[in-house]
Amino acid sequence: MCLPPVRPALRPERLTPGAWARLPEPPRPGRPRLWLARVEDLSGAVAPLADALLDSGERARAATLHRAADRDGYRVAHVCLRLLLGAYLGVAPSDVPLVRRPCPVCRAPHGRPDVPGVPLCFSVSRTAGLCLLAFADTAVGADIERLPGPDVVAALTTVLHPREADELTACPPERRPAAFARVWTRKEAYLKGLGTGLGRDLRSDHLGASPHGPRRVPGWAVDDVAVGAGCAAAVAVAV
Repeated sequence: MCLPPVRPALRPERLTPGAWARLPEPPRPGRPRLWLARVEDLSGAVAPLADALLDSGERARAATLHRAADRDGYRVAHVCLRLLLGAYLGVAPSDVPLVRRPCPVCRAPHGRPDVPGVPLCFSVSRTAGLCLLAFADTAVGADIERLPGPDVVAALTTVLHPREADELTACPPERRPAAFARVWTRKEAYLKGLGTGLGRDLRSDHLGASPHGPRRVPGWAVDDVAVGAGCAAAVAVAV
């Protein structure tokens, strides 16, 4: 039996203070441009920029986060997003008009984030201490997660596609958290790319738990992203 070729994980570029000062390389057709931000490396550089660059909604959202680590992570993600978008689009970061597209499921304004009228799509995801930013010339979704504990895996396995649940059950217990994180990040990246997020039934799509790469989804390229030990990440791009 011929097996599909293994797709190596994509490697993001690491964001460092001042990286946005040079014009970033634009995404190639059908391929995402990925950036990984470590909050501890960037929070000091981002803090003095946040009030000037974030809009009122972003500042209000940051203020609702009770833990300092969560506020730092939110500010790093959104300031870096604005700095990179400003560099890509040639406008001041504070002038980037961020909106939400209508959700494809309910038409409410919580679909994919967007800058109206420009041929650049993007997605942002954050987990404790890390932020992943993806840019593409077509619809894109990204997700990054810390590996979950066994209790989380047990509680959420049943909400996945039946074949994914079977794959996880077949994994040795010590490998199950990493396998679950692969499934979850692949699925959430794809659903964010669609614009539905978790509003779409998680049992509808089979992305798979294989360490050799996600299953193919018609109309999309879904890839794992290498982000270091203890985490999993994925990106999905419409093709």
